[in-house]
Amino acid sequence: MASTRDIRRRIKSVKNTRQITKAMELVAASKMKKAQQAALSGRPYAELMARMLGAIADRVEEAHHPFLVRREVRTRGILLVTTDKGLAGPLNSNLFKMVTEITTPAKYVVIGRKGAQFIARTHRDLLADFSVTDRVAFSEVKVVAEFLVQQFLEGTVDTVEILWPHFRNTLVQVPTLLPLLPLSSVKDVLQDLRADAGEGARTSQAASQQMLFEPDPQTVLSALLPLYVNREIHQQVLDAKASEHSARMVAMKTAKDNATKLLGDLTLEYNKARQAAITQEILEIAAAQFTAA
Repeated sequence: MASTRDIRRRIKSVKNTRQITKAMELVAASKMKKAQQAALSGRPYAELMARMLGAIADRVEEAHHPFLVRREVRTRGILLVTTDKGLAGPLNSNLFKMVTEITTPAKYVVIGRKGAQFIARTHRDLLADFSVTDRVAFSEVKVVAEFLVQQFLEGTVDTVEILWPHFRNTLVQVPTLLPLLPLSSVKDVLQDLRADAGEGARTSQAASQQMLFEPDPQTVLSALLPLYVNREIHQQVLDAKASEHSARMVAMKTAKDNATKLLGDLTLEYNKARQAAITQEILEIAAAQFTAA
């Protein structure tokens, strides 16, 4: 049995760990709420874009836009969204497992230090890596989106796909691979936007048909589709941030609960050790008195 001094040291260490994990849990919970609110704040933008695309969908020749032209896929372009820090449970490892299952030629653009380290460690083709703050400002993500679009237009990659931890609820974050470019059609883009925006984008179709486009619908479409790509990437990075903070909050709560349980076991062990020491001292005193008599 360990000495009471050693047990006291372990109890102190576990108490400090529990205090740290509890603080990290509270911080992650606060950041998670902010990330969820940021993800929901994009709905009005999606609604307006859906109305504009709804009015323009039947007025353009889709095949003329490079985002809508399908070509032979020789090299896939994948944006991998991970965390900068650890202590997020299996969030990153689930993403890395999906990456290892990709057997076709692919080049990677990474958001997050953990993902960049994994791609370099496994000797995969890394085009660039970026980092974003917890606020996930649109200006930060726009740089990533423009780089991916440039690689797609130049032919370096033949697709643009996003692999990120999709936030379903606080306990569930599902690694998801979303094809983004080339787009299937303007009408499919419109359907996705309406789904993101909610029922508000489905109202007043007659009002949307009264829109006038200057100089012409094709030029407006050429400006709208890059905005759509930027918005999709920004939305998924916001979603990944919510997943990160949720996973970290759950991991820290589990660590705090385990520390509490371990603290109870150590306290019981300490009391038993102290009681055994006291009993031993009493027996020694009694034996000494008996010998003296």
